[in-house]
Amino acid sequence: MPVRRLLACLFAACVGTALAQDDPVPAQLTGTLFKARSTGAVTIAYRESSIPFSYLSQRGEPIGYSIELCRRVVEAMGEAVGRELELKWLPVTSESRIDAIASGRADLECGSTTNNLERAKRVAFSPIIFVSGTKLLVKRGSSIKSFRDLRGKSVVVTAGTTNEQAMRDLASRFKIDFKLVSARDHAESFAQLRAGSVDAFATDDVLLYGLVAANGEGGKYDVVGEFLSYDPYGLMYRRGDPQMQRLVNATFQELAEDGEIERQYKRWFMKKLPSGYTLGLPMSAQLETIIRATATKPD
Repeated sequence: MPVRRLLACLFAACVGTALAQDDPVPAQLTGTLFKARSTGAVTIAYRESSIPFSYLSQRGEPIGYSIELCRRVVEAMGEAVGRELELKWLPVTSESRIDAIASGRADLECGSTTNNLERAKRVAFSPIIFVSGTKLLVKRGSSIKSFRDLRGKSVVVTAGTTNEQAMRDLASRFKIDFKLVSARDHAESFAQLRAGSVDAFATDDVLLYGLVAANGEGGKYDVVGEFLSYDPYGLMYRRGDPQMQRLVNATFQELAEDGEIERQYKRWFMKKLPSGYTLGLPMSAQLETIIRATATKPD
């Protein structure tokens, strides 16, 4: 079913209002869609160094896998409210991103944000767009091969990430004494490792691969160890907004059905990126299964 027809049907059920054949816009908009219709704009919160999900191009423009999926959501929002919507951009960090959505400063967050129960108490999430997990980045030749080698070492994490809590839990559970340092964003965390200020950088493995590739230093670093957490990513939007929830779920079902999620994945993970490097990271069997389920799942 085309997105316009699908959204019209969803909103007819949602607001209990019959839609005229030539008017797909519901008579009673609420929440984020009411705001979009009223202002003619959608504010997207983005990350500056979450490669290849959400980061700045050489021209200083937000680009990436998550950004492109968010653009598709905004297009669907425009269809739903009956007007073209302007994109406004709000840079956020790991610490500020959830507040940006919960407070209404941003309408969508397009980055590398893990969907977990704690965060779901404050914000809502789209269907899963990627599955990652915490690993360690070390300089090649390091004695650190696993989290068990961290005793007496220093590890940097990006403040406000699930990786930070994963490392604290790890230290407590296995009684491993290491120094945990926090940085403002992923670029700053990587810079501390490059400078030798810390022995390892702990974050989601895909972000580690992206940072190394972006800096052209693939031969100088290794991603090591077992997965230390499970991190399913989603796009964030405001909680308690049933119209927006219907739209997001319907849009992702459509994107999964027509192969757009897979096309965007190949663009950002398998092909040469605008900056000239390639991650070469095939889609995992787990994510393939999730996307198939998204395509067939009734809304």
